[in-house]
Amino acid sequence: MKKTDWPIRWDLLLRYRLIEIIALWEGRLTTNHICHSFGIGRQQASKDINTYLRELAPDNLVYDRHLKGYVPAENFSPVVTRGHASEYLDLLARQEHLSDTFETLNISLPDSTVVQGPHRVVQPDVMRAVVTATRHGRQLRAGYASLAQPGISQRTLEPHTLVCVGHNWHLRAWCETTGEFSDFALSRFRGEPEAVRLRSRRTVHQDDEWNRELTLVLTPDSRLSKERQDIIATDYGMTNHRLELTTRAALAPYVLSRLGVAVDTPHPDPLVQQLELANAEQVGRGTLHQQKTVKAVAGLC
Repeated sequence: MKKTDWPIRWDLLLRYRLIEIIALWEGRLTTNHICHSFGIGRQQASKDINTYLRELAPDNLVYDRHLKGYVPAENFSPVVTRGHASEYLDLLARQEHLSDTFETLNISLPDSTVVQGPHRVVQPDVMRAVVTATRHGRQLRAGYASLAQPGISQRTLEPHTLVCVGHNWHLRAWCETTGEFSDFALSRFRGEPEAVRLRSRRTVHQDDEWNRELTLVLTPDSRLSKERQDIIATDYGMTNHRLELTTRAALAPYVLSRLGVAVDTPHPDPLVQQLELANAEQVGRGTLHQQKTVKAVAGLC
């Protein structure tokens, strides 16, 4: 990609996103938000707001003299964000992570906290080899510790994608040992993996489960009362008590596991499970039966 092909510099895009997120979800944006978040002066922050309004979204913000800040206009329409609450909540989470590292950091966001769980340990040399092999379409040779079999087995992998599931990462790759595409937790590579010069013979285009799309139809757990089902339907923005999620077949078990949806053995307490898969037969039992393996790889059990 040529430098001129990208219309907005990365640092400016981050500042424009902050402008939209703060204005939309807090209802008042000031230059202090930008100054404290990016360590820039008030003049530059004011220029960023004016450039955003002039070049991206002329009708999105209105200056309120009483509040001494910008507020979202009635016809506000996000242009560099999706307008989802998760974007604001992610911003709060990032502030929490940064504050843990830089104790004096204050970017003028409300107090918040993030429930932290243990992260799986991934060694730098593992990550470097995985990234090199994946980025350049090369084979990866590595020792791998699997729960399915004792000891460490030597694998030759042909990876195509890094996948994040919550706080855990795994590698989607063709494995010569098993003769199929599988998921490999980064924390379970042993020794020093090597991205060899041999090109991968199997690419993402040959991964049928990765390329096959599924629609998961989720509904409130039918064992719950009508009132409780209504609450859950509202939680997830369901229409007629149905929520349709489109995902890759290879990732469907991860989606269900993160939502706490156990297909074969539902949790005995519907208040714990809360959701159920309404179209299990259409999705296919073969895909759903991968949940146990998925939980082990993703650290969900």
